Amino acid sequence: MIDNEKDSGSNLQHQRNIEKLRRDLGPIFLDAFDNSFTIEIMLNPDGKLWHELLGKPMQLIGRVEPTRAEAVLKTVAACLSTTITRENPTIEGEFPLDGSRFAGQIAPVVKAPTYAIRKKASSIFTLDQYVESGVMSQEYADIIRDAVANHRNILVIGGTGSGKTTLTNAIIHEISVMYPHERVVIIEDTGELQCSAENHVLYHTSPTRSMTDLLKTTLRMRPERILIGEVRGHEALDLLDAWNTGHEGGVATLHANNSTAALKRLHSLVTRNPFAPKDIEPLIGEVVHLVIQIKKTPAGRRVTEILKVMGYEHGQYKTEIF
Repeated sequence: MIDNEKDSGSNLQHQRNIEKLRRDLGPIFLDAFDNSFTIEIMLNPDGKLWHELLGKPMQLIGRVEPTRAEAVLKTVAACLSTTITRENPTIEGEFPLDGSRFAGQIAPVVKAPTYAIRKKASSIFTLDQYVESGVMSQEYADIIRDAVANHRNILVIGGTGSGKTTLTNAIIHEISVMYPHERVVIIEDTGELQCSAENHVLYHTSPTRSMTDLLKTTLRMRPERILIGEVRGHEALDLLDAWNTGHEGGVATLHANNSTAALKRLHSLVTRNPFAPKDIEPLIGEVVHLVIQIKKTPAGRRVTEILKVMGYEHGQYKTEIF
């Protein structure tokens, strides 16, 4: 009985925090947040509130007083069972309203309260919607569909906030449509990738289970496609080995400014693994088939380049740029 009363009280307090958070955020924020095409909402220390929609440049939509902004941060902290103070002026976690990625700071690390929300997709943007919104050309959509149909391994690359995850979700959607019964295994640090395939498993890393650990676990779960939220360390070799041993048709994201830099960065990540072979380039050239670059432009996010990789010979990758 006592435990039930504690749970009831905790749930009631959480609900009150959510209601307070919505009041503190205000109607301008909530209208933007509820838009299914919203990608990010950011508040700067100067009080300017910025909003980004899929395929559109960032827009100023309002201003927020510092006291209200700090109230938002303190309420988010309460929902996450933590605090934000001058001694602990940063907070990161899942936004209480929907689980989106949230980060915020207060003084002394910034002049006034600031936060950024990377919106968790309420619906998946399809490749057709990418074409309709001008994010990518029809030619690029056709190339991606052909790669999915032929079980090619795809790297989605770009800088921070360029839209890699959202584009990866669109590719996963194509996989689910073309091959609804294939067994898809997804490994990521945060729950941002979405899969509508009937037969899929989602793995999340933890302090005790690394990406490399989960990749090894995955191989015992009979995957047909292996997808990685972001490659950032020596697990790159394990991923390439997995893709090279009968699990083609995977997708992974990588931080890189262009397709050529992506292959170099992948090479660099592989070399961090103590078991990396001496000659890494032939493995990359054989296993990675398509590199898709998405970036922020003054007009909004755009898929600006697709690189087909067709092997490695005579000291260089055989590629074709589209």
